Amino acid sequence: MSSELGLAHTNGILRQPWVEPERTSAGLGWDRQYLSVQRERPYSQSFAAADTHLVILHLDGPVVVRRGQGRASRSREVPAGGLFIHPAGRDLTVELGGLLHTAHLYLSDEVLQDAAGGDQPAELAEELGTSDRLLEQLVLAMDETLRGWQPAARTYVDQLGTMVAAQLVRRHGTARAAQHAADDRSTVGLSDRQFAAVRTVMEDRLAEPVPLAELAAVVGLSVSQFSRQFKARTGLAPHRFLLGLRVDSACRLLRTSRTPIAEVAVRCGFSHQEHLTRVMRAHLDTTPGAVRRGA
Repeated sequence: MSSELGLAHTNGILRQPWVEPERTSAGLGWDRQYLSVQRERPYSQSFAAADTHLVILHLDGPVVVRRGQGRASRSREVPAGGLFIHPAGRDLTVELGGLLHTAHLYLSDEVLQDAAGGDQPAELAEELGTSDRLLEQLVLAMDETLRGWQPAARTYVDQLGTMVAAQLVRRHGTARAAQHAADDRSTVGLSDRQFAAVRTVMEDRLAEPVPLAELAAVVGLSVSQFSRQFKARTGLAPHRFLLGLRVDSACRLLRTSRTPIAEVAVRCGFSHQEHLTRVMRAHLDTTPGAVRRGA
């Protein structure tokens, strides 16, 4: 398994003194994406290329941003919800004209190439102030997951990263990359044998965070192929199916044993009893205590 994505994989913006971090995914083991939310003061600076793709979501505004140097530079007043997209492997010169609240999402190139799935490498366009409601909502969902982080959400955050990459290729890639994405591969679901193998791993590891890449490796597929084929087979994204298995297992233990509810929660992949209670209320409109009482 690859190492965690972090500051060392970014282009250096987040190390600058004018950045005041609020929260990051550092230390959570995310190996395909790195998320940081911060306040930024005005600056003008050049940064060396990074090996990750960068998506900056403006959480407030408007603010004037300039990118590039000399006659090739361009500026734009970017409103809240605007996006700044910068591909991996390219130097960056940027000037921020005012105070700004941002979310920076860095994606490994592996995730992007997996989402493209073509014979030619996928490439992103440099964009300034573009609008993409789906991409915006995906970044916000990742931040919401970060705010209330539970290790059981590992499969979900990987799925969000895969969805971000797919949207980047479809809407913000070069023409060639976008065409590969539009040609999308098979929507055939997992075979019986593949599905059984994945389900076995999920059931054996209910109590653990399960990276999406590990589930995909069980059946020899890329993460994006696995996600599509799993959903074609079950009608659910992998993280939703896994959550259902965890809830079902907790209900069985509550009905058939005297194991304390807090221990049931941990055994079934929930961080604590309140986490289990919150999920059961949302999905079954009941509580662990009510299930135990047979109510």
